[in-house]
Amino acid sequence: MSTLELEKVASRFRARTPASLSPRACSKGFRSRAALSAEVLFLRKQLAFYQERQVQPRRLNDSARFSLILWSRLCNWKDALVIVKPETLIGWHRQCFKLFWKGKSQVGRPRVPENIRKLIMQMAQQNPTWGQARVAAELSVKLGIYVSPRTVRAYWPPEPERRGHQRTSSQNWRTFIRNHARSIVAYDFLVVVTARFRTLYVFLLMEVGTRRIVHCNVTAHPTAAWTLQQLREAIPSDHSYRFLIRDRDSIFSAEVDRQLKAFRVRVLHTPVRAPKANAYCERLVGSIRRECLDFMIPLGEKHLRRILAEWVTHYNQGRPHLSLGPGIPEPVAVFLPLQGHERHSMPQDCKVAARAILGGLHHVYRGKGSLREGRIAQMIAAGAALAT
Repeated sequence: MSTLELEKVASRFRARTPASLSPRACSKGFRSRAALSAEVLFLRKQLAFYQERQVQPRRLNDSARFSLILWSRLCNWKDALVIVKPETLIGWHRQCFKLFWKGKSQVGRPRVPENIRKLIMQMAQQNPTWGQARVAAELSVKLGIYVSPRTVRAYWPPEPERRGHQRTSSQNWRTFIRNHARSIVAYDFLVVVTARFRTLYVFLLMEVGTRRIVHCNVTAHPTAAWTLQQLREAIPSDHSYRFLIRDRDSIFSAEVDRQLKAFRVRVLHTPVRAPKANAYCERLVGSIRRECLDFMIPLGEKHLRRILAEWVTHYNQGRPHLSLGPGIPEPVAVFLPLQGHERHSMPQDCKVAARAILGGLHHVYRGKGSLREGRIAQMIAAGAALAT
């Protein structure tokens, strides 16, 4: 046979021979005991060099520990173990057995799906007066999710810790505000610095339900008598208010709280360092700064009072509020589009007039023409409906 033919036969033999039966693999598998002993001695000598130089080994991960446990079953590991103590390897072995039997001994019903667990926690947090039986009934009757009250209890969120022996309220502050918004007023003070670096105090009183600014005034000395006089001017004798919210700032006087009992109004003090409890008034203060005072420098008390009077009128009668739908606290005339007209177009004879507020800082837009003439009665009726 020629040399080319011999090479072809050899290539075919190599292609048909599996990797496990290759000459190199066979030579490794059938090595003599002398070669294996020399290799073990060579590896032990390298490990001895590390021990002589006192090199600390790296911390083993779980896979390395598991492999050492498996190999320790095949030899006398106490004589060959060097990198850790024998007690450590035995501890690893015990941990593997614990994990094994823990997986084998799982009993009981499987956990409910994650979305149902989240729904149970959501219902418990949103309805603090509900119990576990009520949540289980809501799930089964209205949603078709049949779980027992004991299952609901397993995923019930932990209750907040009570302070002392006082029982905490079953409803949060936001729920209380929403349920009594029409009968709640809140007041606060706003600090303003004039062009001459004089500090002035702005008194603000608002209705929480309608977001209407009931009263606004300016003074340089907010005494208890002055504050009480502002409340007398703002709250009429035939009012329907039940609660008045204020924070715990030192500017407020306890004498004012005692005098307010004659107004048939209960004063609610916000918690300590909790500005969100009086969030409506705090948001009003922020709106005054962002929309008015950040763009103007008051020259004095009269100038500031005139600026705020114009802005309060715009706030109550011309500024839309998203929390009202959007709507306006005191709608004088609500100009709605004509019946049957397209949403994104205006009639040809309709004109939009703009009126400047605070010298052009804001503008109020009104429609004229058929948009105004044909709907005056309906607009006033709609405005009255929004106000109530």
